[in-house]
Amino acid sequence: MMSRIERLCIEKGLKMTGQRRVIAQVLSEAGDHPDVEELYRRAVAQDSKMSIATVYRTVRLLEENGILERRDFGGGRARYEPTSPGPHHHLVDVDTGRVIEFTDPELEQAIRAIAGRLGFDLASHRLELFGHRRIDRPSEGAARKAQRRAAREEAAKAVPVAGDDADLSPRDPAS
Repeated sequence: MMSRIERLCIEKGLKMTGQRRVIAQVLSEAGDHPDVEELYRRAVAQDSKMSIATVYRTVRLLEENGILERRDFGGGRARYEPTSPGPHHHLVDVDTGRVIEFTDPELEQAIRAIAGRLGFDLASHRLELFGHRRIDRPSEGAARKAQRRAAREEAAKAVPVAGDDADLSPRDPAS
């Protein structure tokens, strides 16, 4: 069965090689927003002759033809998703990089109202929210945990200087 992305490529007159079909299928089946390297890993699992250069060229071609959209969710890597009709938004868990797509009719109404108050008819919009999960944050970065642990240990070492009740500053370990 032909993937949605493959169908869009054909409609736009793009030549569909076997490797492009694999990439189109992988993108169509992606439930996340893969970067090029992740897309390559998934594609090479289906076609061992796939090159990373082919994946980069194909992604660029699909983006130039409006079939894929590039997203920047932080982390220094562009991630991709198929272009979709209608608005949807992204909530990015900054601890894990997980992206949650959502729509909200009330939010859409508010966005259009804001544009209208400012004298605009909205042509398009995009919203990306970044946050930390409030409950059970097991994915908190190791560096952050180590930093807090070090601060607790340093605070535990803070002992008032003997004989000087007025100065309760931590003892300087260098002295």
